Amino acid sequence: MSDIKPLLTPKQKALAINLDQNIYGTFAEIGAGQETVRHFFRAGGASNTIAKAMSAYDKDYSNAIYGTEEKNRFVTQVRLKKMLRHEIKLIDERLDNSHSPNRRFFSYANTVTTINYHKTFKGHGWVGLMFQHRPGQAYSEIIIHVKFKENETSLQQETLGLLGVNLIYGAFNYYDNPRNLIKSLYDDIAVDKIEIDMIHFEGPAFPYVDNRLMSLQLVKKGMTDAVVFNSEGKNMLPADILYKKDVFAVRGSFRPVTLVNIDMFEKGLEMFLKDTEGSPEDTVIIFEITTFNLRATGKIDERDFLDRVDVLAKLGYTVMISNFSEYYRMAEYFNSYNTRYLGIAMGVNNLLMVFDEQYYNHLSGGILEAFGKFFRKDMRVYLYPYKDPDSNQLLTSKNLKVEENLKELYKYFIANRRIVDIENYNPDFSEIYSREILSKITHQEPGWETQLPEGVAEMIKERGLFGYKEIISIDEL
Repeated sequence: MSDIKPLLTPKQKALAINLDQNIYGTFAEIGAGQETVRHFFRAGGASNTIAKAMSAYDKDYSNAIYGTEEKNRFVTQVRLKKMLRHEIKLIDERLDNSHSPNRRFFSYANTVTTINYHKTFKGHGWVGLMFQHRPGQAYSEIIIHVKFKENETSLQQETLGLLGVNLIYGAFNYYDNPRNLIKSLYDDIAVDKIEIDMIHFEGPAFPYVDNRLMSLQLVKKGMTDAVVFNSEGKNMLPADILYKKDVFAVRGSFRPVTLVNIDMFEKGLEMFLKDTEGSPEDTVIIFEITTFNLRATGKIDERDFLDRVDVLAKLGYTVMISNFSEYYRMAEYFNSYNTRYLGIAMGVNNLLMVFDEQYYNHLSGGILEAFGKFFRKDMRVYLYPYKDPDSNQLLTSKNLKVEENLKELYKYFIANRRIVDIENYNPDFSEIYSREILSKITHQEPGWETQLPEGVAEMIKERGLFGYKEIISIDEL
């Protein structure tokens, strides 16, 4: 069943489900009409599949069925899960499966808001499915968050309907290969029509699924620019944690995370909170890894990816995986959530890359356009010094050399405190280089353990991370 079947049209998918007499369930859609179930009605044979189709569009009536929500919000993950569980409960209570023991039940639901009248907000929504992958089994669940990109309500409705068909068909046909399932969600849908920025699998159909890897698939396949998950590995909706917050971000390869990374983060954050007069409670801390830092051999090494995330998780950090090769794109992303203040900690070598014009040849405005997007009003770079191992010189913003034609612009950013030095850094860490540490780990050389945060070296040894292999002496054999 795991092999991808020939690409079917939405009508063919809906018909295939309808003709399977062992698939039976309900549809509950709020906010954009009954766009998904419409495909099943039109395909023919719907009586074999559709137990009930409803749209509790009126808010009061919807509340009467599913209960009220905090702040009376309807387009939330909590609301979607209430809908799914309510409808599944009714199926189990009302249907006797003794005469059809091979039937597999499902409940599909969505709650969305489409583009507003002035087209200042394009809309978003939650889409989900609870289903039995085998008769009589406990229910499994797939939850998706989408952001609409099209500029017409009718187009968004049509796309939502196609996505729903793909989700239902994919769940019953590709449940044992979630990567194929995710890929199939965009069958007959262009990636510029809708964005999936969160997906979550749960239940007996997905016993070995790591949702962090599923999040990575979204970024790899261009379905979204970034995904976020907490230290427990739980997928987070970016809007829920970033909207109107202060954001302090640290980008790195974290292979592995070193005392330099932590010193940069801690000292930079200390300055950021002082500059913004903000509180830790209103500040979101993000450790960001770009997919370009995950490509060791031309493609993303998923095992290596999980190793890095596991180490950061052990330290209690929230991780973002993005496809932002340039810093300005990361800044734009955070700005899209109306963040208040943005601080980015980086090393000298990274700042030199920011001032390298070759990275902006694809922009019509070149490096000036990139700087306009990066050095926005409330953004500040916190620069960590770098000790050149060859010259032994300590590089800071004061002695950093940029191209001649960018010197005055660079001076402007320094004078206006858009780039500030982290001055209270720990000089004991100035000769810690992650590449040297990684080489020592893979070659079982001593001395690297003390250059990592507490507990990280033990974790690397216990789990054999980053190529570490324990050396066993002959006497132990």
